[in-house]
Amino acid sequence: MAARSNKHLAGDATNVNYTDSLKDIRPEPDAIIVGAGFGGLYALHRLKQIGLSVEGFEAGAGVGGTWYWNRYPGARCDIESMQYSYSFSDKLQQEWKWQEKYAPQAEILRYIEHVAERFDLLKLIQFNTRIVSASFDDNLERWIVTTDRGESKSARYLILATGPLSTANTPAIRGLDRFSGRIFHTGAWPHEPVDFIGRSVGVIGTGSSGIQIIPELAQVAKDLIVFQRTPNFSIPSRNGPLTPARERMFKERYKVFREEIKRLPSGIFFETTGKSTEEVSPEERQSGFEEAWAKGGVGFVRTFTDIILNPEANTSASDFIRAKIAEIVENPTVASALQPKTYPLGAKRICVDTGYYETFNKSNVSLIDVSKTPITHITSKAVSTVDADYPLDDIVFATGFDALTGAILAIDIKGSAGRSLKDKWKEGPSTYLGLMAAGFPNMFMVAGPGSPSILGNVVVSIEQHVDWISACLEYMHNHDVDVIDAKPDAEAQWDAHVNEVAQSSLFQQADSWYLGSNIPGKPRKFLAYAGGYGVYRDKCAEIASSGYEGFIFRKSPVLAASN
Repeated sequence: MAARSNKHLAGDATNVNYTDSLKDIRPEPDAIIVGAGFGGLYALHRLKQIGLSVEGFEAGAGVGGTWYWNRYPGARCDIESMQYSYSFSDKLQQEWKWQEKYAPQAEILRYIEHVAERFDLLKLIQFNTRIVSASFDDNLERWIVTTDRGESKSARYLILATGPLSTANTPAIRGLDRFSGRIFHTGAWPHEPVDFIGRSVGVIGTGSSGIQIIPELAQVAKDLIVFQRTPNFSIPSRNGPLTPARERMFKERYKVFREEIKRLPSGIFFETTGKSTEEVSPEERQSGFEEAWAKGGVGFVRTFTDIILNPEANTSASDFIRAKIAEIVENPTVASALQPKTYPLGAKRICVDTGYYETFNKSNVSLIDVSKTPITHITSKAVSTVDADYPLDDIVFATGFDALTGAILAIDIKGSAGRSLKDKWKEGPSTYLGLMAAGFPNMFMVAGPGSPSILGNVVVSIEQHVDWISACLEYMHNHDVDVIDAKPDAEAQWDAHVNEVAQSSLFQQADSWYLGSNIPGKPRKFLAYAGGYGVYRDKCAEIASSGYEGFIFRKSPVLAASN
């Protein structure tokens, strides 16, 4: 696909004068890509491959997205490194050598930096630059973006690769601004080393990042106070060096393996029994759970085929984990507080840990159940609950993110006729396939709301999304059309389908960030597509092969005149 010229209309006698609208805007790319994590980098590479001129913008000083900002002690992926990686280049996946089964943040960042250099993408990205607004100009039929530097750019296409977990959520606790000690958030960690030796540290939150950082802090802090609202199910990772045998197994069958995971619900390969709990005896079921626990990782939930679907099977798996917690944690009261009891296994994100439950046997670690004794305020030197004050030198927020919509809505986006995306989504996000929002022409989302994204291997979702978008842009070029938009009725039908699938799943049985429950005032709506990655991929392929059913295409006289 040859790139089309981006020469602007000159405003002569034969054309409408758009010079004022383009004032102070430099020669422009075909596509602007927001974000330089896994999604942004692949979008830059793929769109460049099909002949488009592209320009990326990244708020950070380097590539990496989530893995650039999340540098807290213990940060690592909960998907095996051999799977949490790009598949678009066989040479890349054969030549890169992962060091650990579950790669730590630093190793993942080195990998992403290598990809950016290997495919010559760094020169396409403007770093330390945040996009603050994006407006679709109905006259020019182009997107005009402005940055926090006061610069403006325009492009035919706008690709939002802002990341589903990239906007850190810090609770608005009364008095936080009065705290005289240090305050950190796991999702925006300092890039220089932070010393916690001999200090009194409070961790607020026990989701994935809390479960990873707590064992690390417990090794050095004088006192560690953990403030927990809702306990989470966590499985030991059994992490360690990646064995040559396992690396060889993946690399020898990568081609077949990558095709297999495209059909799996989560886009992740798990080693399972292949049987349901109803097909085995109670002794075999217990043995299966023990084997999965010893093996470690989120694959525990796939030990038997019906754990997610069958309430009785789910209860047996949940009871097994609760028993393990009681076995590990010496104090029965603390063990009970750490046991999830109000929702089924899998309704909230399953965590993976290294010595998390064992940490609560340390004499310097205390657990505060804020579901029973809520935090009321923060003083200059302490976190206060309804029944006690806890003096602290440092507070670490492990309170997660404004998932999926936070980073998108942080940009003031206005579509056709000046309609605000924030207004459109005031009752919760609605999209067509998680790829486009009706009324926002030529704007695509990567791993956005209404797609599987956060419910599995997000790198697999990213590659599928970017490949679909690039194929769509090639289709537009080959059919001589310039503008694409989602049909409102197609969007409404997809939104209804996403909600229907979510209602029939476990996810509705827990308050979680999947539903936006962690953000005060955020509409309660399931944010992702729970129908499975394989089903979703087939649906996207079917729509594309039908000539992009549910989308509107048109030829633009303005853009045609500029080519």
